[in-house]
Amino acid sequence: IHELPPIVTRGVMLDMAGLMGKDMLAEGTVFNSKEIKEAASKQGVTIGKGDVVLFHTGWTDGMLKASPLEWAAAEPGLSNEGAAFLASLQPLAVGADTWALEALPAKEGDKLFYGHVELLKNNGVYILETMNTGRLARERVHEFMFVLGQPRIKGAVQMIINPVALW
Repeated sequence: IHELPPIVTRGVMLDMAGLMGKDMLAEGTVFNSKEIKEAASKQGVTIGKGDVVLFHTGWTDGMLKASPLEWAAAEPGLSNEGAAFLASLQPLAVGADTWALEALPAKEGDKLFYGHVELLKNNGVYILETMNTGRLARERVHEFMFVLGQPRIKGAVQMIINPVALW
């Protein structure tokens, strides 16, 4: 992770919970390219090469304090097809307000946590987990400057980070 450069780029937040008319998506709720395109269209943004794309599901805001065991056992998130679609758009990073990125339990027929393989391994797209997207969703901020300093611990494969969204 110490090879990750500092990041200053355009950020896009897609409010998937809002798109589906909920404060929080239920465990196992998946979003595919269809829902991603619909959220982007309704929320007035596009996803471009080099962007950071964040998803708001409401999961951490709604579950972490209220039911931490349930929070850690499941989550809403990307399907395999949704991850492949995002990778095709060539973002710099994709993240969510969940502890991983993909839905758990996985959609029938999907490989478990395959979004990590598709995004990170196959396409070099960084993954950001447990992002604090609640305020962006509440204030309906869908486009912003995303700033992340460089992690300094050598040899680590993941890191607690403190990114900033400026709007």
